[in-house]
Amino acid sequence: MKVVVAKSAGFCFGVKRAVDSVYEQIENNDNDKKIYTYGPIIHNEEVVKDLEKRGVSVINSIDELKKVKNGIIIIRSHGTTKETYDIIEDNGLTLVDATCPFVKKIHKIVQDEKDKEKHIIIIGNSAHPEVQGIRGWSGNDTTVIGNEEEAERFELKENKQVCIVSQTTFNYKKFKYLVEIITKKGYDISVLDTICNATHERQAEAKKIAAEVDEMIVIGGKHSSNTQKLYEICKNECNHTYYIQTLDDLDLSNFKEDSYVGITAGASTPNNIIEEVHTNVRIKF
Repeated sequence: MKVVVAKSAGFCFGVKRAVDSVYEQIENNDNDKKIYTYGPIIHNEEVVKDLEKRGVSVINSIDELKKVKNGIIIIRSHGTTKETYDIIEDNGLTLVDATCPFVKKIHKIVQDEKDKEKHIIIIGNSAHPEVQGIRGWSGNDTTVIGNEEEAERFELKENKQVCIVSQTTFNYKKFKYLVEIITKKGYDISVLDTICNATHERQAEAKKIAAEVDEMIVIGGKHSSNTQKLYEICKNECNHTYYIQTLDDLDLSNFKEDSYVGITAGASTPNNIIEEVHTNVRIKF
């Protein structure tokens, strides 16, 4: 059996920075303050469980945050709304901002464009925390578009300039397609491709490997948006594509001794999980 692992698999810069920041707070917490992350630090259950064992709690809503009067709040790489920052400040909490710089850049863009009275379109998944965070900076005059039907349906009641940005982990090909649909409507549009380079590279490499192998393994949390997109891309290229969170989810009986196997992983997947899958696939045969 031949096995190839994507070079871009695993933690991206923003995720690694966020995860490292939590472990640093645990290590340097001399005052024994309670440590919280606003939402799971990343979409990976194994990492979140490990942090829970070390005393880190997850705050899942604004209402929960309002009740916290003492402690350290870590903003995850996805970023969050301006309202969240205001509550942290008002409650006198210690803020550790681990928002990915690429996401932070989008917050600044939409805030500036909102101040110019432009209508903001965010291309992305409306339920994703990164998109919800961006919305918290772009104001009420915002539309989130995640699919062809929503793009076709988009219509402005007044003649306004439009600014389009994207969730950093969105499928690049799909982003271009949705922008094309919106552009045909004739609005005065400025388009800012805010998909990060790491996502471009990860998706392109996954597509290339999946097109060449017999079986493709995509590793990542079940709630990870960027991993779900990797799976979709790989599945289009390789019918035998498997989406797993850990080695326990992988049925090696599906693989043949002479198979050519590809492995990639989402931005929230720790290196030790990738290595474990890689090692066991090779040992099996």
